[in-house]
Amino acid sequence: MVAALKLPDPMTVEAFLDWDTPKGELWQLIDGTPCAMAPPSPLHGLIQSEANGLIRDHLRAKQSPCVVLTTPGVIPRLQSDTNMRIPDLGVTCTPARPGDAAMRDPVLLIEILSPSNHAETWMNVWSYTTIPSVREILVLRTASVGADLLRRQPDGSWPERQIAVETGDLTLESIGYSGPVAAFYRTTWLAESA
Repeated sequence: MVAALKLPDPMTVEAFLDWDTPKGELWQLIDGTPCAMAPPSPLHGLIQSEANGLIRDHLRAKQSPCVVLTTPGVIPRLQSDTNMRIPDLGVTCTPARPGDAAMRDPVLLIEILSPSNHAETWMNVWSYTTIPSVREILVLRTASVGADLLRRQPDGSWPERQIAVETGDLTLESIGYSGPVAAFYRTTWLAESA
């Protein structure tokens, strides 16, 4: 659920970064409007934590230069002056620089889809497709064990449909990961029903 703060003029990313956001709240900038993000449900948080751990451990085992970040800011290419979105997780292989306000060159972005944030989540997903470095976008579901995966085609385009993964292995080519989709739900009650 996203609550929008009404402002008379569109806010720029620069003004958004200088803006004194309320402490303890997570905000994103959508088309020039700062929007507060609702705190995640416990189920959302469990899936996010499990995904973070799986990806972090995978990257370490491969001795990859890539890192996974929780709730990084990313700037879509489309309307980049008035948008800073906040995915649940992001992976980049580009080192951060002091003073970076957003993740540089994300290759994988992950959203956790709850029934209450369906429209907002997919709005973010479509904006992520405009970031040139993004190769894959993973949307993990909270209503059931399963995921939707969008993978950029070799020609740079995006498919018309996402890959639905209900059971079996999930492959993330952008980071060389393959494992059961159920692993993302290991610490949730959903794992018992899978």
